[in-house]
Amino acid sequence: MKTLDIRNLHVSVEGKEILKGLNLTVNENEIHALMGPNGNGKSTLLAAIMGNPKYVVTEGSITYDGKNLLEMPVNERSIAGLFLAMQYPQEIPGVTNSDFLRAAMNVRNERPVSLFTFIRAMEKTIKDLEMKEDLAHRFLNEGFSGGEKKRNEIVQMEMLKPSLSMLDEVDSGLDVDALKIVAAALNRMHEETGMSMIIVSHYERFYELVKPQFTHVLINGRIVLDGDASLVDRIDKEGYDWIYQEYGLEHEEEQTPARRVTSIGACAVRESVKGMENK
Repeated sequence: MKTLDIRNLHVSVEGKEILKGLNLTVNENEIHALMGPNGNGKSTLLAAIMGNPKYVVTEGSITYDGKNLLEMPVNERSIAGLFLAMQYPQEIPGVTNSDFLRAAMNVRNERPVSLFTFIRAMEKTIKDLEMKEDLAHRFLNEGFSGGEKKRNEIVQMEMLKPSLSMLDEVDSGLDVDALKIVAAALNRMHEETGMSMIIVSHYERFYELVKPQFTHVLINGRIVLDGDASLVDRIDKEGYDWIYQEYGLEHEEEQTPARRVTSIGACAVRESVKGMENK
């Protein structure tokens, strides 16, 4: 069983400590909701797991499938089965979706994926996510609407078939119809492959469509409360004030650092893309 195990995790960003001793375990085939007020470390946690160099682990451990992730660069974490659907997907002019995805798929296999197999899989995935037919030939996220960028993250996920996917507010920017399409794709992948998920969202509606088995509330850099799906409903109705009061927590100054666009996915396939360009 592939298990993500995080113990006593401390993470700093630009010299400021954001995570302050966080513990979390995610087993295979589990769906975890990660909730909490803005600026308390949810995106920081996902970025640290994926290996964004801006997020510095100063103490603690992160292991996946028995492997020490902190000793692995981003591309190796991706190959090990991790995937991050980013809150702000980056545009990469000059690199088509098809080149990006085929390169990413090839580094996961001993033999390159045949062109015929790749095209069939790409066509099916585009149809599943109800994207435009020319998606494969468009530059990665360039000229995409916010909703298209988020759906394109799920296209990548379905093609790469990760064993653990982390979704950082992937529902933001999606209209009602697109939200249902994305949720259906996530549920299908979960059922068919046993893919586990960590989902960051502020909206009960998304958690109704992709129902978590576990809910965690992250405040002041730590997970302060665990529960099941019913915890999402209570937070939606009552907010977070009752948690601060019940657990004696203080409202700390918002900790979110200034956003700087960083392409994590590109790191995993950069060398492969260069190799394709040289052929």
